[in-house]
Amino acid sequence: MSAPQPEPWLRGPLPGLDPLLQPVFHSFEQVREDLAHHTHGLTAEQVWAPHGPLSSIGFQLRHIAGSVDRLTSYLVGDQLSAEQIAALKQEGDNTGASLEELLAEVDAALAASEARMRTLDTADLYAARHIGRKQLPSTVLGLLVHLAEHTQRHLGQVITTAKLVR
Repeated sequence: MSAPQPEPWLRGPLPGLDPLLQPVFHSFEQVREDLAHHTHGLTAEQVWAPHGPLSSIGFQLRHIAGSVDRLTSYLVGDQLSAEQIAALKQEGDNTGASLEELLAEVDAALAASEARMRTLDTADLYAARHIGRKQLPSTVLGLLVHLAEHTQRHLGQVITTAKLVR
């Protein structure tokens, strides 16, 4: 058996990626790896069952995918589409999606966000961005940080809930 790898942020720079963007990419890789590890073997019932006041793992996975998509839209200067707003309203619905399908949704959202982040000019990190209907102020840098920390926050909720439902 090989020795475990260090966490993504300790594996060195990502080739061809601006160093200022690498922490978000490392965070996303940590999410992928931790989700695979901590959800492995969960049943459909465990994925969709709420546990006390905690939201289901299914909701958390849908929310990770959806929030990454929405925050990335704001990051690149877009507002939300009608499709994104409709998806937001349905994140908690138990559609019967399997764990594998939900993890694939998360991975697709992370990959799409990474592709869009690669188009950013890091000279624009302080550029203004406006969030939501109220057009609340932020910046490209603020959104990059929030993408990483918000995704990690919900990863932690998945890990905790997975431990409780087993």
